Amino acid sequence: MREIIYDVAVSLDGFIAAPGGDASAFPQTGPHADAYFERLGSYGTVIMGRSTYEFGYAFGLEPGARAYPHMDHHIFSTSLKVPEDADVAVIRDDWLAQLTALKKTGGAPIYLCGGGMFAGWVAQNGLVDRLILKRAPIVLGQGIRLFEGLTDPTSWAAGAVTPYDNGVTLLEYARA
Repeated sequence: MREIIYDVAVSLDGFIAAPGGDASAFPQTGPHADAYFERLGSYGTVIMGRSTYEFGYAFGLEPGARAYPHMDHHIFSTSLKVPEDADVAVIRDDWLAQLTALKKTGGAPIYLCGGGMFAGWVAQNGLVDRLILKRAPIVLGQGIRLFEGLTDPTSWAAGAVTPYDNGVTLLEYARA
């Protein structure tokens, strides 16, 4: 069974973006970013919600195009509009069954990309297998939480800890 890995930058106070999805306060360059881009090559599929997918539009992503060319894309949304010939799959209903089936297919790990609401839903359903957190030395005070809407506690086993000179710390966890 394929793992779902939530690989995301997070502030000291647990936010993945400031209000409006602004991620500009996070360190964008350095060895932590290089390691992230290297990890992206190990994922075969990306899953995300509509807001995370549409966030890419501000950076030139065209509706229906892949944000990560080497990965299969599954966008979970009831309202996203993409062209009929889109290069992404939009999952509109029966999300739990669809995501469970996706995990059972062969291949490289599944990258859970961004999205506090969607990540909260995936975690609430017990489907996140690993966390890779790029803990940034910033406090945002408000914004998009790491997991929105998560109501049940989940336990994680600590793994590797990698500190970087710019203050970012990479923290790895596996579901306990």
